[in-house]
Amino acid sequence: MKQYLIDILAILLFSIAFTPVIANPTDSLEAVLPRKWDKRIHQKYEGWERLRPTHVKYQYAGGMGVSAFGIGWDYGKRRQWETDFLVGFLPSKYADKFRLTFTVKQNYIPWSMSFDEHWALEPFYCGLYVTTIAGEEFWKQEPGRYPNRYYNFSTKLRPYIFIGQRINLNLDNNLIKHISLFYEISSCELYIISKITNSSLKMKDILRLSFGAKIQLFKD
Repeated sequence: MKQYLIDILAILLFSIAFTPVIANPTDSLEAVLPRKWDKRIHQKYEGWERLRPTHVKYQYAGGMGVSAFGIGWDYGKRRQWETDFLVGFLPSKYADKFRLTFTVKQNYIPWSMSFDEHWALEPFYCGLYVTTIAGEEFWKQEPGRYPNRYYNFSTKLRPYIFIGQRINLNLDNNLIKHISLFYEISSCELYIISKITNSSLKMKDILRLSFGAKIQLFKD
């Protein structure tokens, strides 16, 4: 269990290293210039309120187990940055036994297009995430029982990059601001390296499709 906590802390620190916006929280308090299509407005959390999650998320597939659930925080003048923490599961029929996964995910959403007061589209977003799986038989560094550099990769941590799209339905609700449905196309470093070194592989062999939903919460 101690090792699992160390792994989770490591990927949390990795995520923070790629979130420069969070280091300057006053950005979220600056005036936002009006845009015709982009109606996103930051909720302007202050002080300890910034630790409160702004949304909950569910994701199916994507290298973080069969399904993953988690919480997240958005920030930036137009909520264009998101950081998520998800816990996933891998049933025993897909592995030697039931497994848990832990994922830290960083999203960048540059644009949002509002069609009316109810519907909005985020036509493109991208990001990266790092996933770790619970189990002592997985390693971050190659065990000594193998010849040197026999396995030149970690079976414990897996970094991914992805692109995706989302559609949002705004609600008139005291708790839920809007519900987003999304899909993502992702790949990890092992797949990308395999493609580079093996030209017979097709893009469909290294890309993974995932789906999910995000529930945006009100400030109060």
